[in-house]
Amino acid sequence: MKQCLETKHTFIIILFTLFSIIYKTPAFSQSQNSSWALGDSAGVDFSNISNPQIFKTSVVSRGSCVSVADTIGNLVFYAFTSTFSSDSSTVVMNSTNQTMQNSQSIIGSSLYNELVIVPNPNLVDSYYLFCGSVTDPIPKGFFYSKIDMTLNGGLGAVVQKNIRLNSFRNGDCVTAIKHGNGKDWWVFSKYSNFNGSSFNRFYVYLITQDSVHAPIIQNMNDAFDIDFQKITFNSDGTKFMQISTVGLMQQFDFDRCSGIISNPVIIFPELNQSIHGRNFWTGAYSADDSKFYAGTQIFSVSINPISRLFQFDLTAPNIAASIDTLWQIQYPAQCGALRLAPDNKIYFSTFYDFGFPGYPYPDTAYNQYNSNLSVINFPDSVGSACGFVPHGFNLGGYRAYAGLPNNPKYDLGPLVGSGCDTLSGISEAHSVPATNLYVYHDSRLDIAFVNANNLKGKTGILICYDIQGREIFKEPLQTTNGYYTKDLATHSFSTGIYMVQLITDKEKLSQKFVVD
Repeated sequence: MKQCLETKHTFIIILFTLFSIIYKTPAFSQSQNSSWALGDSAGVDFSNISNPQIFKTSVVSRGSCVSVADTIGNLVFYAFTSTFSSDSSTVVMNSTNQTMQNSQSIIGSSLYNELVIVPNPNLVDSYYLFCGSVTDPIPKGFFYSKIDMTLNGGLGAVVQKNIRLNSFRNGDCVTAIKHGNGKDWWVFSKYSNFNGSSFNRFYVYLITQDSVHAPIIQNMNDAFDIDFQKITFNSDGTKFMQISTVGLMQQFDFDRCSGIISNPVIIFPELNQSIHGRNFWTGAYSADDSKFYAGTQIFSVSINPISRLFQFDLTAPNIAASIDTLWQIQYPAQCGALRLAPDNKIYFSTFYDFGFPGYPYPDTAYNQYNSNLSVINFPDSVGSACGFVPHGFNLGGYRAYAGLPNNPKYDLGPLVGSGCDTLSGISEAHSVPATNLYVYHDSRLDIAFVNANNLKGKTGILICYDIQGREIFKEPLQTTNGYYTKDLATHSFSTGIYMVQLITDKEKLSQKFVVD
């Protein structure tokens, strides 16, 4: 009997010890963020968080890059913006590093945080790819494309392309966070105005199964609407930091149930002068949300040729006064992006200007700045205890530019205890009438992007008429899993209004577009 009690007591101690270890170990549930594709051919696999591995990708991008893995960490697909020119576009690659089927001509302006991938809620093999168009001559607006991974033998295909959600200049700060129910998503775009308005206007789109809803538009009226600003969420998505290259740093509350932004707390106000040391370019929260890290960018080599990495203590009574400079580098080296990784370390990219135009790198251009990522090993710790190691993570012969993957917190769960931690919490106020046919004309490419969804018919015909009712294009069509997409060439079309008709045995849809 005594031996039995001792055995039971020992078993309880072991269970308690195991529970304590599990409870105290940081959560590393980041499977869908496990595969990063970045820079020049670089990939990082975080499936083994204690020993991340390098792999080869087909990325060649100075900035914007995104990726998504499956729930066990296998890469599904990735995307990036290509050349910095009038021919800029978004490139989508499958898991074999090949261009995804039907992915040509997706909008992209080759900046730094204009892309984000969002899983289609409740549909395992379906994804949205959002893109904010920031600079001329790329058409202004906020766009999405849809990807179906059940097609092409599991390598995926683009089934909807360049559906336009707004038509104004967007800030380089596209981001996404899960709805409080843990299933749906909120996607953020920001209004930008080159003439210097100060609405600080947010567009917050609710994404539900197969639906992108009309945005919640919120003016905070406290900051300039500029291109180069960033939005970074904390660990549970209830707060985010807004930073900008004119020196702004402010934190907001975010209601993951309603999509409402509130309670702005300004840490640093904007600066009136254009040259200063607070050109905030990138940021990341530590895993426990007690620290915020920010990197600055160089905007005048002759006056202020220094990039800096700062740490802020968010638990301090005066956050601004807690600023600690961890590192600084001098041009032609420059800071890139900060990202909290699945191993709860923060990685920091740097790039190097080898001479005009700076991108792409010459084939022989390798140094410590572009061949490595720097690492903050213990981001929750203050000052030097954070374990910052410059150039501490080697990319295995591949190279970094300014960008790191702009991946959302894919594995974020429901907001436990909130009024919307079940799927029944979505308000009918966000509902908009379903539209099955979209046409967006890109005058730069001379293409009308025709997209239809939720189609019942399997086969049919696509017809295009001019304003006089003359038929100028006609071809048979076949739908795929309820989708249809067509890049309709318009280089031979005269300026004017046109009508597209999509006819199947189950439906007849019409939509106008303008060639200008």
